[in-house]
Amino acid sequence: MRRPRSNRHRENGAPLHLRSVNQELPTPEPSAAATSPAVPRPQAPPVWWVRLLSRVPLALLYRLADLLGWLAFRVFPYRDAVVRDNLARAFPEWDAERMRAVRRRYYQGFAQMLVEVIKSATLPADEIRRRVRIVNLEAPRAYLAQGQSVLLAAAHQCNWEWMLLALSLELGYPIDAAYKPLVDPWAEREMKKLRSRFGCRLIPAKQLLADIIQRGKVSRAIAMVADQEPTNSERKHWTRFLNRDTSFYMGPEEIARVTRFPVFFITMRRVRRGFYEMAFVPLSTPGERLAGGALTERYVREVERQIIAAPCDWPWSHKRWKLKKSLYAPGGATRA
Repeated sequence: MRRPRSNRHRENGAPLHLRSVNQELPTPEPSAAATSPAVPRPQAPPVWWVRLLSRVPLALLYRLADLLGWLAFRVFPYRDAVVRDNLARAFPEWDAERMRAVRRRYYQGFAQMLVEVIKSATLPADEIRRRVRIVNLEAPRAYLAQGQSVLLAAAHQCNWEWMLLALSLELGYPIDAAYKPLVDPWAEREMKKLRSRFGCRLIPAKQLLADIIQRGKVSRAIAMVADQEPTNSERKHWTRFLNRDTSFYMGPEEIARVTRFPVFFITMRRVRRGFYEMAFVPLSTPGERLAGGALTERYVREVERQIIAAPCDWPWSHKRWKLKKSLYAPGGATRA
């Protein structure tokens, strides 16, 4: 297997004028330092307890996860009304027994993922490889070997943090991941440190297109999770998803249209506690001409198929459907 090449490449890219895509990029604001005196930054909270927990054997952390999952389900229900409503709308055919079983397993799985993320800070590379199996890695590698960058789109299914770590270890080529910066400076610093442990380069999502253009000669994989609600985006794709009108980001589609990158969807399924399997599903080929919204629709269908196959492993406590579709909402087909 080829060893990952260094992410330090000569940046050679030609600027492109693409109004429809660049409108998503933020306009730089004047520096506050130029107009006002420096303000002391608040001290970050202590992180000793997180680092201490990361040293605890995973078997014991799973015991803690069992307790947290039980508390979240039985004692202090976490966003219980949101979880119930989201599941009831997505699966109206379920009876009360099935609904309760899925809710219980959801809280258990989410607590397990929480301790897995904490453990990621010290988990050896070989252990990540053992616990996350990648089935058909040769699919994106074939393009990368020819100097063709690829776009990898995933969803918040199972443990997406381990997905990125495993991909960084196994791909054999530079990988850049788009992310949304966190408000808390301590959390931002710790999550960046965790996600970049094995060489992944993190790019704020709103700077992604500019970075792709500036480093256009670098053969790499661009990874992004795109099933969030596009609350701050003007361009949305509306469709039927889990029995509801749902809006999706069109970022992956716009990037693929501009760059002509091939696009893959990364599936992830839980094999058993602490073990996962990843696979790559092709969504488009380089330069494939698609109607507006078609690539996003392919992505949505893969996300939905994955959720239906393993409903316990998607974040039902998230308030995903805050946006409501207008009668005159443009863009995207709405399926009956």
